[in-house]
Parts: sequence; structure tokens; C-alpha cells
Amino acid sequence: MQRHTDPLARNTTMGKKIFNEDRYVNPYTDFGFKKLFGTEMNKDLLLSFINSLLHGKEKIKSLTYLNTEHLGISEADRRAVFDVYCENEREEKILVEMQRGEQQFFKDRSLYYSTFPIQEQGKKGSWDYQLKAVYIIGILNFTFDYKHDTYYHHEVQLTDRKTQEVFYDKLTFIYLEMPKFNKQESELDGMFDKWLFVLRNLTWLMEKPAALQERVFTKLFKAAEIAKFTKEEYDRYEESLKVYWDWQNTIATTEHKAVERRMKQGLKEGEKEGELHKALEIAQQMKANGISLSVIAQCTGLDINEIDKL
Repeated sequence: MQRHTDPLARNTTMGKKIFNEDRYVNPYTDFGFKKLFGTEMNKDLLLSFINSLLHGKEKIKSLTYLNTEHLGISEADRRAVFDVYCENEREEKILVEMQRGEQQFFKDRSLYYSTFPIQEQGKKGSWDYQLKAVYIIGILNFTFDYKHDTYYHHEVQLTDRKTQEVFYDKLTFIYLEMPKFNKQESELDGMFDKWLFVLRNLTWLMEKPAALQERVFTKLFKAAEIAKFTKEEYDRYEESLKVYWDWQNTIATTEHKAVERRMKQGLKEGEKEGELHKALEIAQQMKANGISLSVIAQCTGLDINEIDKL
């Protein structure tokens, strides 16, 4: 299986053009995500992906795309989050989101947007409040759970804390921490692994891996091939790719500044600790020479009680 050697070095903004040698579309761009998962032509790709997440708990047979405008997603959110909204044959609502950047309150945001598919089920007049299930699926290009290094597939439902039993099974949040998924081609086991491998590595691949023999992946790689784009598609993708790299550069700059701040703070704290250690040494020597505690305190700035303990 062939891959690019240094993907970051090959994608740079040069004022007018993004020189892109990738063979396949980047699914973390708005265009790439919608190309693969948001078109009628490729609806079966989305269907296969969602079914792989459910691990056989239930089989979705068909999907119908719905208008995301009903979800009230803000313009600011759309720069960081791409979404596909659909329902299955049982009229259960499914919101699939690609979140390319970490947001401070992303859990709160997920909960907030889950209320829209719930509220739109309300009926005027006599209604018994029976709801169809709602699934919120987040493909995250960042990590939020730092306690479990290898746990990347989160499935969350309302649960009774005492019994640990599911209290309400019609609202499900599924989060995929993509940076934690590091399986190699030889380690892939089942459709779920294969889909995550594709999403994690697609833009760096130069050919379809031998492990992905299923028909759905053959179709995906054909749909993702940049060379087959129309001029309009290529222009839209190029613009989408520029936005992606601008976003990545912004994140990298923010992280770099945060590291610098932590380093400076660490140096300051280190200097303070060094000064304290030096003051304690001087106080100990002065005390050994019989100098009064009040004089030592005045000279070193230490508390008399602290000096007395030396």
C-alpha cells in the first residue's frame, strides 16, 4: 500500500493556488465530507458507515436526506463542523457531523443541537409525545478523553447512575476520536475498523488498500479520486482545502502560543522556587551563627515561624 511521505509539506498556500499532489479527497474538508456522504449518488456510502457504527444492533435499510437549515446551525459553527442530516426507514433522525477542530463546549453544543431533531417531531393538537429515536454522530479530528489512550469509540445514552441501566434509549451520542485510531491495514477487523481506517488515512493513500475489498469501498475510492473531478468540483475542493489548511494553521499557532505561555510560567515558577531555596539556605546559615530570628526574617523575607523550623 503506497502513501505520501510528508503530507504536510506538500500542502501550502502560495497566494493563488494550493499545490496538491494528493490522489484522493480530504474527508476533513467541507467539500470532501459532503462529496462522500452528502449526495444522493453516494448515499450507500453513508448507509454503510452508519451501519458499521451500530455493530449489528439494528440494520438501517434506507436513508433520506433532510434539510440542515432546520437545525439552526450558526455560520460560526459551519466553519468548524460539517454535517449531514437524514432519517432512516423508521423515521429515526440521524445527524452526522465532521468536527475538524476542538470547541471549548463541544459536548454542550452536541446536546443543544440534539434538541432540534426532537422538537421538530412535535405535533399540533392532540399528541402523546411519542418520539422517534435521534442519533448524533460526531467524527472528531481531535481528542477530548485524555484518561483512556486507546478508547476512541464513545456511545452515550441517558443512564440511571445507581442501576447503570439505560434509562432512555432513543437519544444516542456517538463520538469517534479519530487521532486515537492508529490501526494498520493488517490489523483491521470488520467494517467499523475499515471505515475508520479510510477516514483516518484516505488523503494520504495513493491506492485502495488490499484489505478493503468490499464493493462500497471500491465506489468510495472512485468518488474520492481528485483527477475525476469536474473543473467546478476541483475549484470548490481547492477553496475548501485552503480553508482547511488555514484552520489547521490557526490551531497550530494557538497551540504553539499556549506552549510558550506554559514554558514562561514554568520558568517564573522555577525562578521563585530557586529564590526560596536560596533564602532558606541563607536563613539556616544565619540561624547557625546565632543571629536572631527577627533579623533573619528581615534579611531573607521569610516568616519567623518558617525560620524557627529550620
